[in-house]
Order: sequence, then structure tokens, then C-alpha cells
Amino acid sequence: MSGHSKWATIKRAKGAADAKRGMLFTKLAKNISVAVKTGGGTDPVFNFKLRMAIDRAKDAAMPNDNIDRAIKRGAGEDREVIEQVTYDGYGPAGSAFLVEAITDNTNRTLQSIRTIFAKNGGRMGEQGSVAWMFESKGQILVEKSAFAKATADRQPDIKNLSLELIDYGVEDVKETEHGLEIYTLPMDLEKTKKFIENKGIKVLSSELIMRPQQSVEIPEGEIEKIQTLIDALNNDDDVIEVYTNTNL
Repeated sequence: MSGHSKWATIKRAKGAADAKRGMLFTKLAKNISVAVKTGGGTDPVFNFKLRMAIDRAKDAAMPNDNIDRAIKRGAGEDREVIEQVTYDGYGPAGSAFLVEAITDNTNRTLQSIRTIFAKNGGRMGEQGSVAWMFESKGQILVEKSAFAKATADRQPDIKNLSLELIDYGVEDVKETEHGLEIYTLPMDLEKTKKFIENKGIKVLSSELIMRPQQSVEIPEGEIEKIQTLIDALNNDDDVIEVYTNTNL
């Protein structure tokens, strides 16, 4: 998903109603469980994927009990088998989509995703047909409001931090109406986050994403259709991430 859409997603999550928050917690719990299975165990000190998943859960104010249960689930303390799957698809105006899901029934999830695409002017693609358009990157978001306190404490302002990050070796820094979008190599995500936090600046979001190698502009008449498809995919219980190559 584009940086702009990510800002909007975080804003919606913070203001979600109880029902929506319950669905969000369910997805975050699945993400934690899979991180335990695939990232190297139950200790976040040694399991980077688990640290990231727990951070996201805490950012969403998920209770610690829920987090602990999700870790135990991933460690196999129940017998339910869950796995992470990725689907390729196409939306309106030739837009490309990568959809990541965590499921205990791949047949059910596949049919659900196929139906969502079909009902919203899109179609499923063959495995790998879209994935080559994206690459794994670290993404860090810092809100503009984080710099107000930092400046009062004589820490870097948004312009200076951008320059410092470029000198530090990040791949890309974008200043938007919301704040800073910082992109790193996957292996550099955690140390870049610490570099920012050590300057007294709060990070809003830090995660691994699939970033499009080249974004495409969408005709104004198609934007609402694409956003509707994104929302429909995100509302599926099994979907945890939606990435697209569009500029919304």
C-alpha cells in the first residue's frame, strides 16, 4: 500500500469502533502467531519478526493477555494449523495488488479473495504475476506532531532529520502532509528506528512492507473504485496486509 494509504489506515484503526477493533486484534494476533512459527521462536529478543508483530499490536492498544495467547498459539499450544499466504491480483485501471493473509483454511480464503476481486472490478492473477513488481522494504512513519516536542527539546526538526537519515544511509525519505515516510533495507529497519527514537522523536509505525518498484497514477474516475477494493480486502477476516502500486 502506498504511504498515503498507510497513514489513512492507521488513522482509521485508531478511531475504529469496538467491532472493528475486535477484528483488528484478531488479525494482529494471527500475525504474532505466524511470527512465532516462522521467525524463530517465542522470545522477541531473538525473533525480529515477533518483535515487529508485538510492536504493532501494542501500537493498536491490544491487551497484553491477547498478545500472550497469540504467542502461545504460535508455539503450538493449541492444535490449530495457521499459515501465511500471498495472493496476486489486478484491480480497476490495471492496478496491481499483493494481498497477504493468515488462515487456517486456504481454500476458504482463496475463494473469499477471488470473490472480493470479482465484485470490485478486479481479478485474481497467477502466483507471481504481480509479486515481481514489489520489493521488500522497511517503512517507518513519523508524524509531524512528533517534531513539535522534539523541537522544544532542541532535537532535530523535520528537515534536519531528513538530511541526517540520508547521511545515515536510508534508501528514501519523503516529507508528506502527514510527516515523514522513511524507507530502508529490511535488515536496516530496526537500527534506523532506534536511530530516530534516540533523538527523542516518537515513531508512529515501523514495519516490513512490499513496496512497488514503480507507482502508477490512476485516472480520477477510477480512484474511488480502487479504494473500495482496498477496503473490501482489508475487511476480510483473514487479510492482514494489502499492497498496491497505485498513487492514491
